[in-house]
Amino acid sequence: MEIAGLVLAAGAGRRYGMPKALVPWQGRLLVQRAAEAAVAAGLDRTVVVIGAQAERVRAAAPGLDLVENPAWDTGLASSLRAGLDALAGTAAQAAVVLLVDMPGVTPAAVRRVAAYAGPSVLAVCGYADRRSHPVLLGRDHWAGAASSASGDRGARDYLRAHAEQVRVVPVGDVADDTDLDVADA
Repeated sequence: MEIAGLVLAAGAGRRYGMPKALVPWQGRLLVQRAAEAAVAAGLDRTVVVIGAQAERVRAAAPGLDLVENPAWDTGLASSLRAGLDALAGTAAQAAVVLLVDMPGVTPAAVRRVAAYAGPSVLAVCGYADRRSHPVLLGRDHWAGAASSASGDRGARDYLRAHAEQVRVVPVGDVADDTDLDVADA
């Protein structure tokens, strides 16, 4: 079964002061780190959704499978839709969604959540008492997740509406859920 990685990296990073895709972190750009986590986890294909300063991201991170979201400034939801649309024509039966601003997500965490992949599966990563990314969306849920996404709320409302189906996969021992919102983080 084919499993895709989907990195959401289109935002302008207004609170951070620049697009997070272009932020250097421990020798690599955040966009490269996120994509590399998916690739190193063994996912079959990884798509990176870009938007703000797209040409700079393209130039800075060649070799990535980039999809441009022209509506990036409307929020994360449009990037989720753009990414799922890009995967719709593939054989992928599930997508592991990663956020560009979570550099503590490791290939081990991606592998752990991807191990549950299937077309009808919904899963989130668990960090102690918190639920966060990566998130696994089985193909059967792509349309519903895309249609319920709004503004900066990606699949969150869809996952809440289907809470009884969501598997929480503990990954706190192999990753952290640090979210870089401001440059001092």
